[in-house]
Amino acid sequence: MSAQPRIYMAGPDVFQPDYARHKARIKQWCAELGLVALCPGDDEVSGEDKAEVARRIYEINIALIDSADYVVANVCDFRGHEPDSGTVFEIGYAVGRGKKVWGYNTPAQDLLSQVPQGAPGYCRQGMLIEDFGLPRNLMLVHAAELVQGDLRDCLQGVARWHAGQR
Repeated sequence: MSAQPRIYMAGPDVFQPDYARHKARIKQWCAELGLVALCPGDDEVSGEDKAEVARRIYEINIALIDSADYVVANVCDFRGHEPDSGTVFEIGYAVGRGKKVWGYNTPAQDLLSQVPQGAPGYCRQGMLIEDFGLPRNLMLVHAAELVQGDLRDCLQGVARWHAGQR
């Protein structure tokens, strides 16, 4: 593990229109805490073949996760009532590689309270909603340290945790 831990920043933030400015802010906050941010999009990928570009982005992000000490993931609602599927994959991949993962932008209420219901306890599509009193799917809750707060709160927690692990 590095003296300055390398943090892979997972999340749908890459889809923000001002992502370049947001990424610069992330890198600054990490540097202030003695962390190194590894952000998707650090390596620009271009080309005519969209499938090849997508494959290359995947390979780069996997390599970044592999080179990271930890993963910090934005688990906010994305295009619905669940986190971004790419972020969820990255969390699972990181856990499978033995990396500690933190999540931020965790809802305060339990999943049953978040999802619009049709019949009681079921979503509008007729699927049962987990009722474990957890803010996210149980697999995410037990795979990651979920932080009530924003990215800065999460990064501060990572820095404190890392300092205590030495």
